[in-house]
Amino acid sequence: MVMDIHASLIDQRLTGILEEHPEWFVQFGDADKKRSSAFVLLCMATLLDLPLEDSLDLITEGGNDVGVDGLHVGEVEDGEFHVTLFQGKYKKNLKGDANFPENGVKQMINTVGALFDPVRTFDMNEKIAPRIEEIRSLIRDGYIPVVRIVLCNNGLRWKDAAQEWIDQSGFPEEQVRWVHLNHETIVDVLRQQKPVNESLRLEGEAVVEAFKFRRVLIGKAPVVEIAELFKRNGDRLLERNIRRYLGLQSNRVNTAIHDTLSHAEKRENFYFFNNGITIICNKFRHNALQSSSYQVKLEDMQIINGGQTSKTIQQTLENEQDLSVFTNVYVMVRIYELEEEDQDFVADITYATNSQNPVDLRDLRSNDPIQKDLENGLKELGYTYRRKSGGSAGGAQVITSAILAESVLAIWRDKPHQAKFRRKEHFGKLYDLIFKGLNPAQALFAVLIFRFVENERKRPTISNPPIYLPYASHFLAMCVGKLFLADKQMKLESISHLNIREIQQDFEAMKGWIYVASVALTTGALDQLYGGQSVSLQQLSATFRRGDLLAYLVANLARGDKELLEGMIRRHLP
Repeated sequence: MVMDIHASLIDQRLTGILEEHPEWFVQFGDADKKRSSAFVLLCMATLLDLPLEDSLDLITEGGNDVGVDGLHVGEVEDGEFHVTLFQGKYKKNLKGDANFPENGVKQMINTVGALFDPVRTFDMNEKIAPRIEEIRSLIRDGYIPVVRIVLCNNGLRWKDAAQEWIDQSGFPEEQVRWVHLNHETIVDVLRQQKPVNESLRLEGEAVVEAFKFRRVLIGKAPVVEIAELFKRNGDRLLERNIRRYLGLQSNRVNTAIHDTLSHAEKRENFYFFNNGITIICNKFRHNALQSSSYQVKLEDMQIINGGQTSKTIQQTLENEQDLSVFTNVYVMVRIYELEEEDQDFVADITYATNSQNPVDLRDLRSNDPIQKDLENGLKELGYTYRRKSGGSAGGAQVITSAILAESVLAIWRDKPHQAKFRRKEHFGKLYDLIFKGLNPAQALFAVLIFRFVENERKRPTISNPPIYLPYASHFLAMCVGKLFLADKQMKLESISHLNIREIQQDFEAMKGWIYVASVALTTGALDQLYGGQSVSLQQLSATFRRGDLLAYLVANLARGDKELLEGMIRRHLP
């Protein structure tokens, strides 16, 4: 048997994952099923740019999984939310020549038709049911799901017969997208990308200027030229680590760009309607003896702003038979020649020029003095703080800026619903609320509390865990933090590097009963809110997304009435 080298590389990676983390796959049965689950895990981590341990929580594989092996629900933005469904097929033979099966495609079509209809009922396992009901709750509240169906295998794409099923499914293309992910794609992501050296043709006059020891060129490029550039290089133009752009989702910005380019009367004004494309490179060269219409040579180029514009230009022109209609259609191009050591400046440019936000705000904030102070302070406390996105979480001694922000906002800032459902704003609108006045010890304690509560969600130790547990981690973490401070008669401001070790020891001794008390308080607040009535999973999902439950919890905790709290806890002990 002749092995496909990339399929073999991925199989070796799966062996490593299974050997390093055997406890992750105990429930999946025999060795073949464990390897298949590890493959789905690797696919999810690759596509979603998540650490493996975070992706583990997204696996839904098992009996009654409705054909969905993994499920990720994004947060609400502009009235929409993104859902990514994964189905994996892993072959023991590593030839890499088997197509994704037609029956798997048909199963996914049936699943999507049922899953996104809030009134349809079907049997689901306990892992996937809360997530499905969370999706349905969002739909009932009027939010629109944008769905990406990722079919993963260590072989080839599905055949034409399966594509016909997709074409006949009736799902709108702007709302449902099908993506094939295989061993070749994963290897492309995991290996170091080569720098892109290219030539870009401009038309008309351009401004070329040296400014503060950096060179700048501003001109206009035919959209046909941008499409050809992407045809040659693909997503490598967008970011050296291409995984964030795999299967780029459709959204309203993309639709508006497409509509303008497709409109016979509007397309020639595209230059005025669009913000343009920003390119950085190590060096650009042009014939300065020409007066206009330069052919610009670019070394190690990267598009840092205008990725959506560029991708949509490529996709729109690919579907157009007569490219001559785009002869007089242009887009503004800004080119900055920067040195290797100018990475901080690159981040500043990206933040300043980017209104469509294709980049992670965490990376743009990573050089903020607050983030550097947290990194240094946490290092003194024995922890590694990862200011930027990407890479593995790295174990118990590593704290990512994303988890830190989420923990602090939920626990110390009394915003558990915003901690979960407004993650994209943690390093934007909510940045000052989260980080202003925060010291490393307070941040560390918040993370430790949140990790403990999340572990209880994944592997409950209390008897008869409540059905709302999959939705409640951020609320429970807030209660745990407040009850700990109340019991110790401490204020948040008193937590510092001087007493954090003692606080950690006390928390380890107390966390069991404090968690039980927090569950009881949350159950009591739900009873207050709903008057003791039975509540469905969809209602519970919506409740923890809003702030009305929070008002009851905060009011009960703020009263400081020890007898009242103890009475409520006794009545609702799980």
